[in-house]
Amino acid sequence: MDLNLRNAILSNIASNNQEQLEATIVDAIQDGEEKMLPGLGVLFELIWNQSNEEDKQEMIDSLEQGVKQATSS
Repeated sequence: MDLNLRNAILSNIASNNQEQLEATIVDAIQDGEEKMLPGLGVLFELIWNQSNEEDKQEMIDSLEQGVKQATSS
């Protein structure tokens, strides 16, 4: 069986509005379940591909700070 996870995730959110997309992200993060990580990865890919270089740099800066905070305990 050939399952394209990316396409399945995109299909599941294709008709979602902004509030639903936000709820999907918030729920995935709050639940902390690893099974949600691929979906968050697909959402991040969409954001990344729609971002200009300045926005990408801001995301990288935020990610760097988040990694430092998460690993400094």
